[in-house]
Amino acid sequence: MATTAAASRASLSSCCRLSRSTGVAAGHSFRGVQLPAVSPAKSAQGGRSHGIRAVAAAEVAKSTSVASDRIKSVHARQIIDSRGNPTVEVDLQTDQLFRAAVPSGASTGIYEALELRDGDKSYYGGKSVLKAVQNINEIIAPKLIGMNPSDQKALDSVLLELDGTENKTKLGANAILGVSLAATRAGAAAKGIPLYKHIAEIAGTKELVMPVPAFNVINGGSHAGNKLAMQEFMILPIGAKSFKESMQMGSEVYQILKSLIKKRYGQDAVNVGDEGGFAPNIQDNREGLDLLVGAIDKAGYTGKVVIGMDVAASEFYTSDGKYDLNFKEENNDGSFKKSVDEMIEVYTGFIKDFPVVTIEDPFDQDDWSAWAKIVASAGVQIVGDDLTVTNPKKIKEAIEKKAANALLLKVNQIGSVTESIQAALDAKAAGWGVMVSHRSGETEDTFIADLSVGLASGQIKTGAPCRSERLAKYNQLLRIEEELGGEGAVRYAGADYRRP
Repeated sequence: MATTAAASRASLSSCCRLSRSTGVAAGHSFRGVQLPAVSPAKSAQGGRSHGIRAVAAAEVAKSTSVASDRIKSVHARQIIDSRGNPTVEVDLQTDQLFRAAVPSGASTGIYEALELRDGDKSYYGGKSVLKAVQNINEIIAPKLIGMNPSDQKALDSVLLELDGTENKTKLGANAILGVSLAATRAGAAAKGIPLYKHIAEIAGTKELVMPVPAFNVINGGSHAGNKLAMQEFMILPIGAKSFKESMQMGSEVYQILKSLIKKRYGQDAVNVGDEGGFAPNIQDNREGLDLLVGAIDKAGYTGKVVIGMDVAASEFYTSDGKYDLNFKEENNDGSFKKSVDEMIEVYTGFIKDFPVVTIEDPFDQDDWSAWAKIVASAGVQIVGDDLTVTNPKKIKEAIEKKAANALLLKVNQIGSVTESIQAALDAKAAGWGVMVSHRSGETEDTFIADLSVGLASGQIKTGAPCRSERLAKYNQLLRIEEELGGEGAVRYAGADYRRP
């Protein structure tokens, strides 16, 4: 792989670049229109030559008006995400420039589409994405020139055909997704509408709805160095009247939580993790829930702000079919291992004692019977992430087995906008909830904010109200709500977040 990465780096200088318009002399053709030559003598006549040029310019404008929104170039580069790792960024040029960046996860399901990395340990520890960049610049880009970006399905079909594999192992899901995201932005501009409205038209959404944010404020699992087995503890302001008010509630609870943690665990306990949440030295999951309830109560939002959890149970599923809540301690005595029934008792206790309304990935991605058991008994939202990986085939299986009742929608798990939208539509058709989600490795790209509104998902998870790559999404949602007329003009999902 070292040779491949080195060759990829060398090839960057020869990859296609963004085209720039330049002046064209009279007597030369421009976009297929022959411009009349003007002699020096006629040029001296001033008015007449000006008229000829005006006519020629009008002919050019007429001939190019239809094609001005066609794709003229596609160029990818390697940039750095919020965890300091390389990722893919794509510039797509029509008559304007459209840019998209691809997120990356830390806790990933085994069935996710392939994130193509170079594997050269001498360069970014093997995490560079130059091969994915090269695949865009040399394989994908030439095939898209002249295409209409407003036809998202056709464009994504070309990308999928170019790859030709089940899991996007040839070109890489990160390569395909970067192009797909940028093209969606170009498609919206070609139609003269905002991105969220373009997505709504593709999806057939009848009413735009502002989502309830699920703020990840306490971190455990693979995202933190404490002993917490469960990965995320979230707050959801379902009692707000608008998205703007939900941000106020979430931010106020977050700041109060910070002060409570600092007082109880010390200054270093309020350092933030990858997604902006705190990672205090909590020993027990109930201790985390107690902290949240205390912060919510002190903020005055009891009954208005509820709790969600991302367990990420695949991270601590053991070979003997049990779940080790002490998995972070190597060679432990196994006293914290629990069976499926014992785990369901743990979750049922959380639901009974705390305002827990949504639980993500409560069991391993292949422990189907356990999923079905908790869906039948818990009475709350059970979200499939590793189980379903935003894949219509996996979602279909989960629907048939009644193994979940909500989908976590991550665009990079499946690798294209069209497939992501279809996943959401399939989930909604089954009566499921849909929670649009970020990844732990993020950029300043705000696509998922528009996606959540355009799909009327009712829920979005994109970290704590902290760290700019997380707030970029929340701030975009504030702008969208304002653009749609603010509180009262556009509905906030609120308590109807599961079925907005």
